[in-house]
Amino acid sequence: MPDRLRQIPIAVIREDKQPPDARVPLTPKQVAGLRAEGLDIVVQPSTNRCFSDEEYTKLGIPLQEDLSDRRLLLGIKEVPIDRLLPGKTYCNFAHVAKFQPYNQPLLRALLDRNITHIDYEYLTDDRGRRLIAFGYWAGMVGAHNGVWAYAKRSGKLELPRLKDVYDYAAAKKVYRATKLPAIRVVLTGTGRVGSGAARVLKDMGFKKVSPEDFLGETEGPVFTQLAVEDYAAHPDGRPVKRKHFYKHADEYVSTFDRYAARADIFINGIFWDGKAPAFFTREDMGSADFRINTIADVTCDIAPAASVPSTLRASTIADPVFGYDPASGEETPPYRDGVVDVMSIDNLPSELPRDASKAFGQTLIEKILPEFDKPESEILRRATITDAGELGPDFQYLTEFAGLSPS
Repeated sequence: MPDRLRQIPIAVIREDKQPPDARVPLTPKQVAGLRAEGLDIVVQPSTNRCFSDEEYTKLGIPLQEDLSDRRLLLGIKEVPIDRLLPGKTYCNFAHVAKFQPYNQPLLRALLDRNITHIDYEYLTDDRGRRLIAFGYWAGMVGAHNGVWAYAKRSGKLELPRLKDVYDYAAAKKVYRATKLPAIRVVLTGTGRVGSGAARVLKDMGFKKVSPEDFLGETEGPVFTQLAVEDYAAHPDGRPVKRKHFYKHADEYVSTFDRYAARADIFINGIFWDGKAPAFFTREDMGSADFRINTIADVTCDIAPAASVPSTLRASTIADPVFGYDPASGEETPPYRDGVVDVMSIDNLPSELPRDASKAFGQTLIEKILPEFDKPESEILRRATITDAGELGPDFQYLTEFAGLSPS
């Protein structure tokens, strides 16, 4: 491990956001390995982690409540405003950079307290590809929960929650013993989330078919996996090119209605940048042609700043599904006639926390921590939302949102 990093006091912080998140950025074995290489790293005590305090202390890792001597604080979810330590550097998912209104006060607090915040979501290589994420695991759990919610609604099959099985190997045994009815699933996204979701659907026994076959007479249990070329169109009729779409997403319109008329379950696993068209509108959901009755929104962007208008809020692991009434646009109890069931848990990997944390921590060690050894890191710069009380260079577009005066 590089010498510069050995001079940075580090802590794995407790997850204080409610509901609690069981994941960790580094497992006990990973922390012990870093300490063996000379890093000064401690762990804040917690009763909510998937790894107990004892699992850390057994490996000689100090537990430390007061983190005032630490410089780099590693976590997972947003830190409650009243727990933010001024002047520190935080690494976590903050959900402030896409104009999320519910976290506007958090962005303001990061600035007011001279905090440097590095967001995992924006740690990318020079081609814009994310370097670290829980997306694969979120996709796995999201797909499972989507089918589970459909099962609760329809009564056509039974599935346990992933949180209630020991690990994914145990879940696969359940899948092998489960007979699926003729369910039709449309999955968006071909990245980490989409790949994880597709894995679970295949393990469950769904057959993957092309978008064209899905729109035809193919019967379930089947799923199709859509890329932008499959559900977006340009008004002038030009072919959809991903490079152009990513730069000019606001020019495109959605053609997702074709799939909504043929699917029972919609699993949304595609990144939304705030410019691309929504898949459908509330009015679309009220149409007689809208067949979808269960939505698993893995991305969990909260409406109205969302690609799915029924994602009114994040649901929880304890209470995973709510109903959405397209007629009123309001939340209802789930599993009722005339409503669409929405699963929008925003910490899905917490249902497979030990496996997900181990994979995340390995990437953190291999690809991210070494960047802190560099006098200047382009990777860290691109992910720095706030820098000691100022917006980072790539996040100046948040000036008005953060309540700052334009320079």
